[in-house]
Amino acid sequence: MPDTTIAVVTALSPSPTTLAEYGLHLLTALGRKRGVRIVALVEDLPLAYPDIPGVEVRRSWRFGSAANPWRIARAARAVGADAVILNAHFTSFGSSKVSAALGLLTPVLLRMHALPVITLMHNIVETVDLASAGFRSGPVLERILRTIGTMLTWVVLRSSLVTTTMPRYVEILRSKYRATNVALTPHGSFGAPPPPPDAPSSSTTVMTFGKFGTYKKVETLIDAVRSLGRPDVRLVIAGADSPNTPGYLAAVERAYAGPDVLFRGYVAEEDVEGLFRSASVTVFPYTATTGSSGVLHQAGAFGCPPVLPRVGDLEDLVQGEGFTGSFFEPDDVDDLARAIGSLLDDPEERARIARENHAAAVGLSLDEVADWYLIHVGTLVHRDPLSLLGQQGVRELHEVS
Repeated sequence: MPDTTIAVVTALSPSPTTLAEYGLHLLTALGRKRGVRIVALVEDLPLAYPDIPGVEVRRSWRFGSAANPWRIARAARAVGADAVILNAHFTSFGSSKVSAALGLLTPVLLRMHALPVITLMHNIVETVDLASAGFRSGPVLERILRTIGTMLTWVVLRSSLVTTTMPRYVEILRSKYRATNVALTPHGSFGAPPPPPDAPSSSTTVMTFGKFGTYKKVETLIDAVRSLGRPDVRLVIAGADSPNTPGYLAAVERAYAGPDVLFRGYVAEEDVEGLFRSASVTVFPYTATTGSSGVLHQAGAFGCPPVLPRVGDLEDLVQGEGFTGSFFEPDDVDDLARAIGSLLDDPEERARIARENHAAAVGLSLDEVADWYLIHVGTLVHRDPLSLLGQQGVRELHEVS
């Protein structure tokens, strides 16, 4: 059988667009699979994208462009795709309501070109806090936006298959939309680093990592760290602005700059492990979530205990995937300071959390998740779920099962 061409539509690091890091790791895993040709359809940006073994990178769409569905469909046909995997989020294709919504028409347009489409949706409108996610509006407009979001979900469900990383999302899509083409695909770990040492780091560095400005803000975190009154504690803010809030971190740095707070900026992929291992705790200063957290998986893999807010999806993920940490109430400076301080003062608890979270983070690799996608593509394209796996993949699948 000739190679099957799979086009993967995704943002790709070092793009600042959401899901770029997940896109990088998913492509890396797919690129290791034999018997398939992987073509990444990524943003047309003046960036030096990484060379990923086994993956061809084609610049095909632009964040914020209303023409993205047509550009992506044209690119998929140009590379001779047999199937398309769409790595998506409700704001993957634009920060405005129009560009974000139009981008979600992509699965329908691809199906009109007779291309099987698997859409990985990292969030759904029923669980998103629209105001926190950057769509600030009054109650009437929010109801309108949720109605539009429901309509767009119906559109996305025209995909050949929709997968999500959260069991709760599968339940909602099956119960509310009566969808029968929905499956759970675990988030997967980005790698399998060695377990954390028995003795935790003596560092007093508090770290946060992500794309900030919407439902991830750092002002409360800065206030909480400073309220500890400990000159030995340093806060590192690593990452970039959310595409919805350009300039956010620069404004915070102007207002809060000091020797106790370091604004690290963008972190290259090869430096991520060192970032986590140099910190005592990783704080998630979220007021809402929009799906599974890649940063939580990274913190677990690299042995850095998390300080987590009690918010819906993130708490579901923590409980469902075996993670743990120190918890706090969102937007509560005193409670956040308590949660951070309790871990800094208890090295044995940090070590326990690091061990448990490492086991949860490396339990299922993205290499194994990539095999699941090959099973779905094999079913859609060749009507044989094992046609793209090969003997080694079949053995690994049986071992996981």
